[in-house]
Amino acid sequence: MSKPSTFTAALATMLGATLGGLFLWRSIRTQKRKALKGPASAEPIQAQLEADVTLSQPARKEPQTQKLLRAHSLLEVPPVIVSSPEEWETLWPDFQTDLSVYPVLGLDCEWVSVKGKASAVSLLQLATFSGRCVLVRLLTFRNAQLPLPEGLVGVLSDPRVLKVGVGCYEDGKRLTHDHGLTLSCTVDLRYLALRQRQAVLNNGLSLKSLAADLLHVTLDKSLELRCSDWEADVLTQEQMVYAAHDAQISVALFFHLLGMNKEPRLPAEGESVFVQLASCCQGLVDVPFRVRYNGEGEEGERRRRSRKSTVESPESGDQQVPDPRRNKRKPLGVGYSARKSPLYDNCFLHAPDGQPLCTCDKKKAKWYLEKGIGELVSDDPFVVRLLFEPSGRPDSQKDYYLTAKENVCVVCGKADSYIRKNIVPHEYRRHFPAEMKDHNSHDILLLCTSCHAASNVHDGVLKQRLAEEHSAPQGCEEGIRLLEDADRRRVRSAARALLSASSGMPQSRKEELLSVIQSFFCNGQQEVTQEMLQRAAALETRIFNESYVPHGLKVVQVYAERSLRGLMELERCWRQHFLTSMQPRHLPPLWSVNHNHDKYLRKYGEDLQIQLN
Repeated sequence: MSKPSTFTAALATMLGATLGGLFLWRSIRTQKRKALKGPASAEPIQAQLEADVTLSQPARKEPQTQKLLRAHSLLEVPPVIVSSPEEWETLWPDFQTDLSVYPVLGLDCEWVSVKGKASAVSLLQLATFSGRCVLVRLLTFRNAQLPLPEGLVGVLSDPRVLKVGVGCYEDGKRLTHDHGLTLSCTVDLRYLALRQRQAVLNNGLSLKSLAADLLHVTLDKSLELRCSDWEADVLTQEQMVYAAHDAQISVALFFHLLGMNKEPRLPAEGESVFVQLASCCQGLVDVPFRVRYNGEGEEGERRRRSRKSTVESPESGDQQVPDPRRNKRKPLGVGYSARKSPLYDNCFLHAPDGQPLCTCDKKKAKWYLEKGIGELVSDDPFVVRLLFEPSGRPDSQKDYYLTAKENVCVVCGKADSYIRKNIVPHEYRRHFPAEMKDHNSHDILLLCTSCHAASNVHDGVLKQRLAEEHSAPQGCEEGIRLLEDADRRRVRSAARALLSASSGMPQSRKEELLSVIQSFFCNGQQEVTQEMLQRAAALETRIFNESYVPHGLKVVQVYAERSLRGLMELERCWRQHFLTSMQPRHLPPLWSVNHNHDKYLRKYGEDLQIQLN
């Protein structure tokens, strides 16, 4: 063999041995890494989770039936009712244990709505990853004048415990408004569902739809349960199960949408479980759900409930109750009809001897000239001197009605798009005695449309407080003029069904509807005629509520029990509320929370007989 051939053979042998060694080393290294990775990543999860939420190793793909069992097993954990601080303290340690593993709470609220008016939140549902669920009866605490447990208040406001659900941000607003609770670190599951583009959402984004599409779990959302009496002394078993399932399924959906039911992910070195979970919800924490959705059913109900819960407290600095004027997403005041002309013309009326009497608008000042009972003194400012002795004169030349006023928003100073604001709302002022309604322009100020809308939001908080303090409800039967009579509505529905679809209706159903009409009109003693059907189909179902007392009148009645001083206190309350909540920087000179109060006492005395309107 020649020397070149020998050299080539030797080189080929060396290269082959080198490549073979590299391949063998790489195979051994890969096998070791797999062997280390599998058990090491699964063991901490298995040590953390309870049996109901045991997670499989990453290398194994879990069968569908096992996932269903995991979701169903959460729903099988019985809820616990909490109606006192002692009951809360009994179960709070177990809750803390669960939260130390996964700082996540499924959350939902229930309340009673009467004729579209929502009452205060009566039930708060909280569930942990293990399915442990507590039903807190908030109204029971309030009615018994018991303080809410510190653990409950703390965990709701804890920024390192995620609260997940459908509409939980809006629920937080209601909790703040109704019970002074602060809810932070909320995540709406609908946002997470929309992020999972591979998820099949056939039925919409309601909690019921998400549970059916993603977890293959059917939730009972019957109208009877959703609209049942959540303020009853004792909740039924069906109510408890319904309420608990909403919170429990929220937790199950959260972990499903994060993919943690299939492939558990351990936190990186130095990273907490909360940071890991929060990183999966980046940009979604404490964000109200704004996506347009045209679905009906429970989602439509949730949206309607959310729209009714926009009253926010000005006292809290939490982002659940922000200053409405700072919401740049949707400018406040859109849709308000601003004034097309200035409110203040700053014209002056003088007495015959030249003493200033008051300011007025130009139309009124010209009226005196046109009637020949006044004469023009100057054009700028426009001053009219009366030719007769007025019925009254100002007590002092430092009087509110003698000052010129700017046509600007008294809060921000904006000089356009302003609207009149009744500092004492009309629903109260209209019931004041005539003596306190005379010359009340002091309590009509100019606000720009944005500040006006914000002020209305703050007014809702004070109205709710007055409603609670003086048993003057805004959202229950005592505050409704007309009530719907269920029996008359049933008769009308039966008659309309018989008139429109009688031919295709089963005989048994037809007889059932006829018996409803027969028992209403003739106590079952007479056959139902066609004329009777027509009368029943046009039946008026609304009846006058004999116990109806308007909220405003009831509040005024309570303050009027203390005669004139009581009504002055109510007036002062609203004026101070405006100063505190809106902090106006451009109030007219001499505007005061005690305006005219000394004058009322001097003129009418403290024992004035109050006649309410």
